[in-house]
Parts: sequence; structure tokens; C-alpha cells
Amino acid sequence: MRKLIYGFSVSLDGYINDRDGNIDYTDPDDELHQFHNDRYREIEISLHGRRLYELMAEHWPHVPEDAPPIQREFAGLWTSKPKVVFSRTLTEVHWNSTLVSENAVEEVRKLKAGGDGVMEVGGAGLAAALIPHDLIDEYQIFLMPVVLGGGTPFLPLLDKRIQLQLTETKHFDTAVMHRYRVA
Repeated sequence: MRKLIYGFSVSLDGYINDRDGNIDYTDPDDELHQFHNDRYREIEISLHGRRLYELMAEHWPHVPEDAPPIQREFAGLWTSKPKVVFSRTLTEVHWNSTLVSENAVEEVRKLKAGGDGVMEVGGAGLAAALIPHDLIDEYQIFLMPVVLGGGTPFLPLLDKRIQLQLTETKHFDTAVMHRYRVA
């Protein structure tokens, strides 16, 4: 069965963006960017909610040739990586993406059962739909040194506790990564 990872840069107070939707506080330095590139290379399928897909599609396929090599590397990875985009409003997707407009939970169950690699979920809204159904196997939190005071929370309100086991901590100059496995 495929493992599903939910990872994001998160403010100290638990938000993935500020009240205006800005994620500028997450801009990685070269060390963290390379870590993300290497991590993304290991992902078999990337699952995107509509908002994250639109944000990524607006930027990564259009990285100029004179951009830093680390950014061009990620642009190549993102555009070629198989993606499943969950949206009820989009009518088409590009860059090796498949659009799913019905029942994200059932589709993710099928995807998990369809192999033994690693998938990642991108987008707090999509993750919020999957977490209550115990579909996330691992959480990767990139804790950033900022307090935003509001925005989109990394985790939704839940009806039950999810017990986690800390499996790794990695320090970067601009963040600390905590990796948790669902116990």
C-alpha cells in the first residue's frame, strides 16, 4: 500500500499562510530548497487541492532559464511529476496532471491501494478532507520562525485524537523539520 505524506511549512502558531493567503514567509534558502527537491524526487504521485495546484501551475512551469539552478531543478521535477488534482470547479489541468472532481476520499483510498510507493498531499483543504478518514500516514512539518496571528491552519478541527510518533527532526538555518508517523 502506498504511504501518504502531508507536509507543509508552518508558522509557530500553526498556519500555512497568513490572513491574506500570503506564503512569502516560506521562501526557502538553498539548503532547504535542495532538501525539498530531493524529497520531491522520492514522491511517486503528488495530490493537489485546487488552490495549491493553481499556485504551483502559475509559477513552476514558467521559471525562466536564467533562474537559479535549484529552482530550475524543482520546476522540472514539478512539471514532470504525476499529479492528481482534486477540484469541483476546474475543467482542465496540465503538466502531467489528472483531474478528479468527485469523492476525494474514495479516490485517495484507490490510489493508496494501487501501489507501494510514496504519495504526498498538498493543500490544507484537501488534507483536511483526508485526515478524519485516517488516510495520512506521515506528517512533515517545516516549522518556520514566524507568528502569523491567523490564516489557514495546517490541521483541521477534529472529532478524535490522532496519536503520532516523532521519527525525525532536522535543523535548517531557516526552519526545523519534524517528521511524525501515525502510531
